[in-house]
Amino acid sequence: MKRSIGLLAMFVTTVAFAQSPSPAGAWKTIDDATGKEKAIVRITESGGVLTGKIEKLLDATKQDSKCDECTDSRKGQPIIGLTILRNVKKAESHWEGGDILDAANGKVYRVRMTLSSDNKSMEVRGYVGTPMFGRSQKWMRAE
Repeated sequence: MKRSIGLLAMFVTTVAFAQSPSPAGAWKTIDDATGKEKAIVRITESGGVLTGKIEKLLDATKQDSKCDECTDSRKGQPIIGLTILRNVKKAESHWEGGDILDAANGKVYRVRMTLSSDNKSMEVRGYVGTPMFGRSQKWMRAE
C-alpha cells in the first residue's frame, strides 16, 4: 500500500511539473518607454536553465546594429543572435537568478520574469540590487 501511494505521489508531482508553463519560445519585446515592438527574443531551456537570444529586430533600419555599448565579451557583436538573457532558473511562481542585457546601453541587470496566467504575456523586470529598484517590460508570445 505504501509503495502504491509513493508511486502515485511521484506521478502526480511529475505530471504537475511537466505541465507548468514555461517561458521557452519566441517573445515580442515591447519598449517600456515608447510602447513600440522592438525585437523577437527566442528563449530556450536546457537543464532547467533559460537562455534568450535576439532572433529578429523589428526596426528595419537597425538590422546591422552591433552592441557597441557592451562592456563584456558581447562588445561589438551583432545584435541579431546576441544572448541577452542568461542563467535564469525557476523559482516559486517566476524565473530569476540570471541576468539580462539592455543592448541599447550595454548595461547588465539581474532579471525576474513572471508569466501571465494565460501564458501569452510575461513581465520581464531588470533591476539592480532588489526587484524594487528596476524597470519592467511586457513581452508578448510571438508564436
